[in-house]
Amino acid sequence: MKITGVELRRIAMPLVAPFRTSFGTETKRDVLLVRVVTPDAEGWGECVAMSEPLYSSEYVDEAAQVIQRFLLPALPNEVDALGVARALEPIKGHRMAKAAVETAILDAQLKASGESFGRFLGAAVDRVPCGVSVGIMDSIKELLDAVEGYIDEGYVRIKLKIEPGWDVAPVRAVRERFGDDVLLQVDANAAYTLVDARQLARLDEFGLLLIEQPLANDDLVQHAQLAKQLTTPICLDESIESAEHAAAAISLGSCSIINIKPGRVGGYLEARRIHDLCRAHGIAVWCGGMLETGLGRAANVALAALPGFTLPGDTSGSSRYYKTDITAPFELEDGHLNVPQGPGIGVEPVKEILEEVTTSTEWITV
Repeated sequence: MKITGVELRRIAMPLVAPFRTSFGTETKRDVLLVRVVTPDAEGWGECVAMSEPLYSSEYVDEAAQVIQRFLLPALPNEVDALGVARALEPIKGHRMAKAAVETAILDAQLKASGESFGRFLGAAVDRVPCGVSVGIMDSIKELLDAVEGYIDEGYVRIKLKIEPGWDVAPVRAVRERFGDDVLLQVDANAAYTLVDARQLARLDEFGLLLIEQPLANDDLVQHAQLAKQLTTPICLDESIESAEHAAAAISLGSCSIINIKPGRVGGYLEARRIHDLCRAHGIAVWCGGMLETGLGRAANVALAALPGFTLPGDTSGSSRYYKTDITAPFELEDGHLNVPQGPGIGVEPVKEILEEVTTSTEWITV
């Protein structure tokens, strides 16, 4: 497939409410979109890097520069999505930027052939159960009101963000208010250390699905030590950047569940490799989210339809984060989202909305 040009588009997407985690608060998303144009089709990829290097070392300004200066020049004249990772391998890191480029190329390739993302990846179902991620609040009352609203909307799983000083009390309050039947898990975003093991063990009494990324992303050994002290299953997020990292974590006993975020691991093809590895070893996986627009959400929903995704993911409806999405909105139906069936990722940006939220564009002739 010959690429004739690439557009890098920055858009500003205000969130419906501030989203607070242990590493910071977001009120809007500065999103980098990659549009790849070929003689037969065009494809879209969404870079999930944040404005600042807080979740990972990547950030949006850097991703745009890396794509223009290094990733695009590294691609061969005739490119196939399956060969993108190999062509970009000499460039170290920058997995979110690489994922955006690979996704755009794969989207264009599948549109040209008329095949959907779900079919290409190996989707086993046509809709996926949806969980929702609830940020750190200013009060327990505010948290309970938010959780009640999401349960009323039909979300089948609730994830609470936690940090030191905001862990046992909010979890207990949610359990007492909504009962043991609610699927509940927590996400620490690496906010704790092994010194906090006894405090984290206090969460065991609440019957959580999992505790996500309690320790630092490079602490596989200490996660294995922590796992022996908890009955709550440990799930890894930031620690897993490739199938090789997943294999190491499984071998060490660092986790029994893995959150697969395609942007974090370098793209949907690597995400599928991790899925296949985990499925072969009996490790449950679920699809994480990075506050994606409808473009990224469409691809995530297709990934979450693979057979190894046995836990509800953070594939929330569009209205969870955005008043107006740049694609037709994803809306919950009985706690599920439908897997797009059209060619490629199966959705297109609405031109008028896209133009309204665009802050800059750059065209690169390849």
